[in-house]
Amino acid sequence: MSQALDVTDTTWETTVIQSDKPVLVDFWAEWCGPCKAMGPSVDKLAEEMGGELRVVKLDTQNNTETAAKYGVMSIPTFLLIKDGEVVHTMMGAKPYDAFKAEVVGAL
Repeated sequence: MSQALDVTDTTWETTVIQSDKPVLVDFWAEWCGPCKAMGPSVDKLAEEMGGELRVVKLDTQNNTETAAKYGVMSIPTFLLIKDGEVVHTMMGAKPYDAFKAEVVGAL
């Protein structure tokens, strides 16, 4: 079971924008190989950093409105959002240590 919460166009505002802690959003799709490859890293990060960071996943196939609003053109794309604003963007698959280091550095 994934440690990352599924978010939708409908729940975006309350789950992400109004969050009292920073949120890492994983824009992904079921058919995306690199997205699937990053899945375990996203779950591990959610487990390790759950106290200081909320980690959510948005399926771009079924939630096109939010992906379009944030200009997500390729997946996986990761947005770090603090106080409702995007503060950092990452794209593509990468090793876990590099992924975590980039997130921690942006916090």
